[in-house]
Amino acid sequence: MSRIKLPGKEKNKRILLFVLVLIALGIIAHEFIENRNSKDSKYKEENEIIMPEGTQQSDNNVANKELESIDMKNDSKKAVNDKTNEKSSYSERENELYDEAYNLFFSHKYTESISKADLLINEFPSNAMGYNIRGIAKSYNGDFNSGIDDIDKALSIDNNYGYARFNKALTYELYGKMDDALEWYNKALDVEDYEWSYYGIASIYGRRGDIKNTMLYLNKAIQMDESIKDIAKEEQDFDPVKNSEEFQKAVYN
Repeated sequence: MSRIKLPGKEKNKRILLFVLVLIALGIIAHEFIENRNSKDSKYKEENEIIMPEGTQQSDNNVANKELESIDMKNDSKKAVNDKTNEKSSYSERENELYDEAYNLFFSHKYTESISKADLLINEFPSNAMGYNIRGIAKSYNGDFNSGIDDIDKALSIDNNYGYARFNKALTYELYGKMDDALEWYNKALDVEDYEWSYYGIASIYGRRGDIKNTMLYLNKAIQMDESIKDIAKEEQDFDPVKNSEEFQKAVYN
């Protein structure tokens, strides 16, 4: 069978074929890149962490469910914080600014709380409470590194500041650094026998399904405050241990 010959010189035909191959390869490469970008975009949308209202996106995002789970520990701290002697060592002006920053934080107005704490720190750069409240507000606002730095600054001013130790543990827990959180909840207990530090430790062991240690610390928290039973019933961190006999007996009896 004779081969069909296309018109034109052989060299020109080869050049044309080469160009067509390059075009085809370019189209294939373009389609591959577009398909990959589309998948990446879809993955980011499906896995994007939604920040709570009033917070800012950062490289250290915090999931809503983490904030909801941990919020009550710091909210409960509010009830006992004013019983401490921490504020007695500061001036009326310092306490006024701190109270404003503090109340803004517990109203979940983190950016405003940070701004108010800035005023306190600018006027009184040695005020440990100012750094502590600004640090935890930054942590809740999505800035882990700066939040920890502020809390560490508070502790450098007053190493035995129990609320700062508690907030450092809380920040670590908020960002999933559970071993560090355990360390600092225990350090908080070294200076302040506080039920919510025990509860924080119990909740971390609860996530791990460690019934023995969960109940060891949860029972201590319950002994200090019976109302913790009701909170523990709704705590998602305890889901892995809620069906255990020990949990049922301690919380539901």
